[in-house]
Amino acid sequence: MAFLTELRWSPYAVGIGIGILSWLSFLISRKPLATSTSFAKTSGMIERLFSGKDVAQKPYYQKIGLGVDWQWMLVVGIIAGSLISALLSGDFRLQWVPSLWADAFGGNPLLRVIVALVGGVLIGFGARLADGCTSGHGISGTLQLAVSSWISAVFFFIGGILTAHVIFTLIG
Repeated sequence: MAFLTELRWSPYAVGIGIGILSWLSFLISRKPLATSTSFAKTSGMIERLFSGKDVAQKPYYQKIGLGVDWQWMLVVGIIAGSLISALLSGDFRLQWVPSLWADAFGGNPLLRVIVALVGGVLIGFGARLADGCTSGHGISGTLQLAVSSWISAVFFFIGGILTAHVIFTLIG
């Protein structure tokens, strides 16, 4: 169990774990491993707090449903698991600007928050437009041998490599 206190886990072990979790998800719930819809459900639940029950009548929320489900709890588990892992490895610390970002762009927390917010909105929009996020297509879709997911995964990697090159080579 000493691996639980390591700063970085083996990507092979983590990949195997995610694969097993994906199999179990299909076996137990008959649904793919996914999380992005949970964020859309959360926004609808927050909107419902302010606007009342009429929010649930919107066509999009009728399609995805509002409420806490197993995918929503998976997100909670990811957050809790990340916290536990950081605490066990001794790597937990509160910081507004990660060192990799600070090295490339400086330590301004406002810039970091703005860029993170804009990136999060773009990723959220893309995930809803594509009816799934990179993980959903890349893990669950490819596991099902969906051609669209394989094509998406290839372009996710190409886009990620190009974006990292632009951010850290040309801009930073």
